[in-house]
Amino acid sequence: MTNANMKQQIETRPHPRPGSTSQSTWRYAVAGLSASLIGLGLARFSYTPLIPALIAAKWFSASDVVYLGAANLAGYLAGALAARAVAARIGAVRALRAMMLLATLSFFASATPVSFTWFFAWRFLSGLTGGIIMVLSASVILPHTSAARRGIVGGVIFAGVGLGVAASGTLVPLLLQQGLQQSWYGLGVLSAVLTLASWWNWPAEGKADVAPSHQAKHHRTSPAARALLVQYGLNAVALVPHMVFIVDFVARGLGQGIAAGSRYWVLYGLGAIVGPLVTGHLGDRSGFGPALRAAFLIEAAAVLLPTVSTAPLSLIVSSVVVGGFTPGIVPLVLGRIHELVPHSTEQQRATWSHATSSFALFQAAAAYGFSWIYAQTGGDYLVLFALGGGAVVLALAIDLGLALIMRRA
Repeated sequence: MTNANMKQQIETRPHPRPGSTSQSTWRYAVAGLSASLIGLGLARFSYTPLIPALIAAKWFSASDVVYLGAANLAGYLAGALAARAVAARIGAVRALRAMMLLATLSFFASATPVSFTWFFAWRFLSGLTGGIIMVLSASVILPHTSAARRGIVGGVIFAGVGLGVAASGTLVPLLLQQGLQQSWYGLGVLSAVLTLASWWNWPAEGKADVAPSHQAKHHRTSPAARALLVQYGLNAVALVPHMVFIVDFVARGLGQGIAAGSRYWVLYGLGAIVGPLVTGHLGDRSGFGPALRAAFLIEAAAVLLPTVSTAPLSLIVSSVVVGGFTPGIVPLVLGRIHELVPHSTEQQRATWSHATSSFALFQAAAAYGFSWIYAQTGGDYLVLFALGGGAVVLALAIDLGLALIMRRA
C-alpha cells in the first residue's frame, strides 16, 4: 500500500465523536435529567401544591394566583421561541447552564412577596427557563448518542419532568410544614445542588451548538414534519383534562375529597417518571413512527376512560397512563424528528423548537378554553375528557391519513 493510499484511508476513517462512549452518554443524560427536573418539573409543577398556601398566607388573592400560573405558561412559550437565538448567541451548553441558574434564582426570589409584578416576573422567567431547556437539552445530547439508544436516552432526560410531578405531590407538602417561605428556599437549594452536580457533565461545545440558526432555512420542512407539529399540539390538548382537572374531578366532581384527589395526582406523577423510559425504549425497538402511532391510540383510550367508568381501577389506570404520556410523548416526537430530518443537527433543533412552541400554544389555549367550557357547562368534567380524547384521536387520524396518502403517492 502506498503512502498516499494509507494517508487517504486514515483521513476517510470515521473519527470517534466526543462523548460517544456509553459512560459519557449516560453522564450527559443525567445532566439533561437534572435540567428538565429544575426547569420543567420543579419550576412548573411545584407551583400547583403551593397555591392553597399562597392564598391562605394572603400573599395573593385567588384570582391573582391564576394569573401567576398563566405567567409560567407564557414564559414557557417565549422560551421555546427564543431558544435557538439564545443558543446561537452564547452556545447551547452555556445557555442550559444559565437557565438552570436562573430557575434556581427564581425560587429564592419567589420566597419574598415584594409585589404582584415582582412575583409575576419571576414566574414568567421560570417558564422561560423551561422552554429553553426543553428545546436545547435533548438537541445537545442526542447528537452524541447512537441511533439505537436515542429513545431511552431521551426518556432519561425527560424523566426529570415526572420527578418534578412526583415531588410536587410529596416533597412540597413536607416543605410546607416548615412554612411557605421555607418551601421556596428548599426548592432553591435542591435546584442549586442539581445545577452544581451537573455543571461539568454536559457535552463539549461543538460547532452545531454555536452555529447561526439561519442555517436551518436552507432546508424545506417535509409534510410529515409539518403534520407532526400539529399532532404534538393536539397531544397537548389531550393532556390538559388530567393535568388541570383530575384532582378536582375526584375531590369535588365525585365527592371523594381532596385527600383522594391527591392520591390520584401521586399516581399521575409515578406514571410520569416511568413513562418516558418506557416510550423511549419502545421507540428504539420498533421505530419512532409506529411507536408514536401506538402511543396516540393508547393515550386516547386512557383519556376517554373516565367517560366510560369512574370506578377506582379505571381512574387509577387513566391517571397512571396519561401521567406516563405527559413526558413520555417527548422522546417519541424527538426520535421521530430525527427520523424525518436525519442529516442536519440545526434543522432538527429548529423543528423541535417549532414543535415545542406548538405544544405550548395548544396547551395554553386548551387550559383557558377548557376552563371556559367547564364554567359554561356547569362543571361537566366528562365533556373535558371527551374533548381531550377527541384531540388525540384526531392526531392519530392525521398520522394514518398522511401515511395512506404517501403510500398511494
